[in-house]
Amino acid sequence: MEDAETVDAHGRLVTPGLVDAHTHLVFGGWRQNELGIKLHGASYLEILAQGGGILSTVKATRSAGEETLYEKAKAALDEMLRLGVTTVEAKSGYGLDLETELKQLRVIQSLQKTHPMDIAATFLGAHAIPEEYREDREGYLRLLCEEMIPAVAEQKLATFCDVFCETGVFSVEESRRILETGKKYGLIPKIHADEIDAIGGSQLAAEVNAISAEHLIVCPPEGIEAMAKQGTVACCLPMTSFYLGSTFAPARDMIRAGVAVAMASDFNPGSCPSLNLQFVINLGALKYRLTPEEALTAVTLNAAASIGMADKVGSLEPGKQGDLVLWNAPDLDYICYRVGSNLAETVVKKGRLV
Repeated sequence: MEDAETVDAHGRLVTPGLVDAHTHLVFGGWRQNELGIKLHGASYLEILAQGGGILSTVKATRSAGEETLYEKAKAALDEMLRLGVTTVEAKSGYGLDLETELKQLRVIQSLQKTHPMDIAATFLGAHAIPEEYREDREGYLRLLCEEMIPAVAEQKLATFCDVFCETGVFSVEESRRILETGKKYGLIPKIHADEIDAIGGSQLAAEVNAISAEHLIVCPPEGIEAMAKQGTVACCLPMTSFYLGSTFAPARDMIRAGVAVAMASDFNPGSCPSLNLQFVINLGALKYRLTPEEALTAVTLNAAASIGMADKVGSLEPGKQGDLVLWNAPDLDYICYRVGSNLAETVVKKGRLV
């Protein structure tokens, strides 16, 4: 091509563009005020029960204008791009009412049209029970299944439907109902599973043929076996374990069992206020004991598979998009070894320097 720009890599590492397959990109406010509470021993679920956590962000997101949310999310995407991320998944879930959930998804849709990043949209209305439905769980489940999911599908605002299957949030039975409704309306199931308690979320992921199960910090052997049989991608989130001071998902056991393991940031204002996927690579090596090749695969090809985009991104081969990163690194071991510096020197998205 006459207008092609030549970039000399000088013998340094070139990889596919990174794929962040689990983020809560669009939200109002931050939650730095909870840090002190956590340092004094309050757990994630205790903070949620007191009206903090997700519910605090719900208030801020409901009150934020669409343009404000757009600009904040765009700034986050710009930062991700500088870190070598070229594709991202973005969830709603900080509205917990029809109006705000649709507002979050419209912001994601606008970013899909205007930002260089490829963005996969996920509806996560089942992120928590909102305060106004605290005494009426069934009422909120009806709202999700009879109003929210049909509206999301009709307006073509999301590809996936997710649910937080956890003690004190949504039970296995409730999660099944939500995900099966999503499937009825053409939304592909995902599930937050086995983050705090192993209540059967990973097994449910296999049962409903979810494309991915996510978190999986306390995933039991039977959950791993079920995901391996079904071909469900395990999307592990090591920065969340790091930030919460919890244990790390049994990624090594999953790989031995034949489960495809992806890693993602879980960028959100509460349990992981970081979007640095390079640090995820470091933690994958140091805490999951992944080899450098496994760590890279987890944030490229396997991550792409967990959002249904492995045919377009996640590897460098004919027929796929020209998404790549030129690293300030001589080899793959170096980016797993170095911690805390942005080693992404040049980022290319769809064949163009960005």
